[in-house]
Amino acid sequence: MRGGGMGNMQKMMKQMQKMQKDMAKAQEELSDKTVEGTAGGGMVTVIVNGQKEIIDVKIKEDVVDPEDIEMLQDLVLAATNDALKKMEDLTNDTMGQFTKGMNLPF
Repeated sequence: MRGGGMGNMQKMMKQMQKMQKDMAKAQEELSDKTVEGTAGGGMVTVIVNGQKEIIDVKIKEDVVDPEDIEMLQDLVLAATNDALKKMEDLTNDTMGQFTKGMNLPF
């Protein structure tokens, strides 16, 4: 009976090692992905990479009004938050597959 317990433990350890390897691969693949957040109907676009770093900001000339800098700031903020939310969702969807079914306290 004791031998069976050790076999189960070894099997579980192998499964955990495989899961860790799969998680590392998924994280590496995520780091290569980018998402795009937009605001103002595409007037401002922010691109975020898998490390949640902003790698590009595009602003259409039409939205640049020296008399209304506040609106431009709001659009950049909204597009940035949109991009970060999309990357967070992508990360949760990708990494969530590894914790599905586990009752892990967060």
